[in-house]
Amino acid sequence: MRTVPKQTVMAIKSYHNHAQLLVKNYLFADPFIPYNSILGGVLACKVAYDLTQLISSFYSKTYPGLTKIQRVEWNNRGISTVHAVFISALSLYFVFGSNLFSDELAGLLVFRSSPLSTFGLGVSVGYFLSDLGMILWLYPSLGGIEYVIHHTLSGTAVAYSMFTGEAQLYTYMVLISEVTTPEINIRWYLDTAGMKRSTAYLINGVVIFLAWLIARVVLFGYMFYHVYLHYTQVIKMHAFGYMLVFGVPSVLAIMNLMWFRKIITGMVKVLTKRR
Repeated sequence: MRTVPKQTVMAIKSYHNHAQLLVKNYLFADPFIPYNSILGGVLACKVAYDLTQLISSFYSKTYPGLTKIQRVEWNNRGISTVHAVFISALSLYFVFGSNLFSDELAGLLVFRSSPLSTFGLGVSVGYFLSDLGMILWLYPSLGGIEYVIHHTLSGTAVAYSMFTGEAQLYTYMVLISEVTTPEINIRWYLDTAGMKRSTAYLINGVVIFLAWLIARVVLFGYMFYHVYLHYTQVIKMHAFGYMLVFGVPSVLAIMNLMWFRKIITGMVKVLTKRR
């Protein structure tokens, strides 16, 4: 077995140390985290779009027969699915698995943040910017005015929380709602593939109903209750942040209830036809 020269080993270790210093001092240095994470989010969207296009071209029988705009939406939903899996998992961790926002720690929880929590929000900002750009560029093919409002409000609130470090707990509580996005996208994929009458479509519809009820109705109520219990802290935030904590979730909650009504109506129709 051939032995690697000592000089080569030392050179590799040197490059490794320099790489670690680069990451620590620049990529993940506190002042650069917001900007690098946004850029990373945008680049991740591009990669997700291209991979969705590549994989679908080889493994999907439906994809080759789609129109140009349908392919764009197909790939775009690949982006939103990847983002949803990433940010909902991170949100669940910070809200329920981490002690970063625990009441047992000293200090006001509305001003707490960490490099990881800031980085995660930055990636999400990059996604909202990318997706909103595509929606506006191809408007209204990828979504109507409700999507523009949703992304504008969400992106603004997430960006503010990321740059200021304020109310990151409540931002992550709202972002847990992204857990419903993969199911919504699967519904669209199944419909586009002509599988609207399949058992998979029915099961997915039930999952959407349950996930939406928990993540976009019940959890929003819990968030408002949490704000009520910690109002003495929330009122100490900057006026704009204070407005975002109440305004953005309120608008999104109303939109969630309107969409939830459509989900219930659609599920009732599907179940009625199957009798």
